[in-house]
Amino acid sequence: MTSLMMILGIVVFAFGLLVSIAWHELGHLSTAKLFGIRVPQYMVGFGPTIWSRKKGETEYGIKAVPFGGYIRMIGMFPPGPDGQLTARSTSPWRGMIEDARSAAFEELKPGDETRLFYTRAPWKRVIVMFAGPFMNLILAVALFLTVLMGFGISQQTTTVSSVSQCVIAQSENRDTCKKGDPASPAAAAGLKPGDKIVSFAGVRTTDWNKLSDLIRQSPGKNVPIVVDRKGQEVTLHATIATNQVARKDSSGQIVQGKYVSAGFLGFSAATGIVKQDFGESVTWMGDRVGEAVDSIAALPAKIPGLWDAAFGDGKRAPDSPMGVVGAARVGGEIFTLDIPATQQLAMFVMLVAGFNLSLFLFNMLPLLPLDGGHIAGALWESLRRNLARVLRRPDPGPFDVAKLMPVAYVVAGIFVCFTLLVLVADVVNPVKIT
Repeated sequence: MTSLMMILGIVVFAFGLLVSIAWHELGHLSTAKLFGIRVPQYMVGFGPTIWSRKKGETEYGIKAVPFGGYIRMIGMFPPGPDGQLTARSTSPWRGMIEDARSAAFEELKPGDETRLFYTRAPWKRVIVMFAGPFMNLILAVALFLTVLMGFGISQQTTTVSSVSQCVIAQSENRDTCKKGDPASPAAAAGLKPGDKIVSFAGVRTTDWNKLSDLIRQSPGKNVPIVVDRKGQEVTLHATIATNQVARKDSSGQIVQGKYVSAGFLGFSAATGIVKQDFGESVTWMGDRVGEAVDSIAALPAKIPGLWDAAFGDGKRAPDSPMGVVGAARVGGEIFTLDIPATQQLAMFVMLVAGFNLSLFLFNMLPLLPLDGGHIAGALWESLRRNLARVLRRPDPGPFDVAKLMPVAYVVAGIFVCFTLLVLVADVVNPVKIT
């Protein structure tokens, strides 16, 4: 049964991946057609075509390898300086440029002269290239909101899980009291596991982070604490101790290995599934975007650890880069967890949402052949032309993105090598759900 659920999770993730890719390419397709650019092909996947159908001037299809997709637009690059396709050069770099230019015009038909991608205003080209990643962002936000506001997420609550019997500096990394350790304010006040704190120092709250901040801000104060104990409200009094506690960042997250002197009550908060309101959901998503940006920026530094995990005896870090195969495996593991089906579904939707957020951020990198590279080229062209207009100089014409194709091949080669490294690591030493 476990193996069957694992396979089911992988299959469902593969379907979610296909939908995400198709949704991305739909953004490019719809805006390209909106601006009159001819699009001969809309394909989900790479490799051999397993199904296709032509509707109007566009062929729609699915290919065998579901690891990407594309739309083919006519005239992605401008012709050569003489207004025509330059003959192929014996130089390998020049050959790359002219091959790319030829591919952009190979399906040119009579009447297409006014339907070429490069002839559109830069702002229109930016919209066409941005529309794909933006569709992934829309899907990610919709899925995140569905989980956060519909299912809820696991987080600390104001319910007491356990009570510390003494005051121990968190930097000491121990949980056993020693002779001479003062009693914790929570134990002295009579706080018990299962109590739900509903008010602290006269401030009613159901939010753990707010309660934590109130405690930290009250060292030395004797405060009333109202708890819900088996359906009845009981008022306790505690003198808040001063202790070394873990530091929080601006978003309320614990900073590992950093400590500050602050108020200390002495209990552990229970975790539970808590639904978020819209404002809390927006804040949560903003934090995740920041973490995702930091993760992308940290990718080069993680390559040695990834290599050691793939080809050595190193452990796979929980925040290690993970590819499609690794994500599919995690999707399968989610379906085998001994948790309610609603939480399995919520975790799975979160996984697909995170994948779409990563697609958005990754594609926005200003590097060819990514969408962000084409956006950067269009913006540079707009800057050149506007600057020439202000300085009353001749129009420099369209920016020839094809000249950057050698760089694009290098970038693509790096991406391929990195993808293969992640693939090996995902197979031999995968990231697992703990």
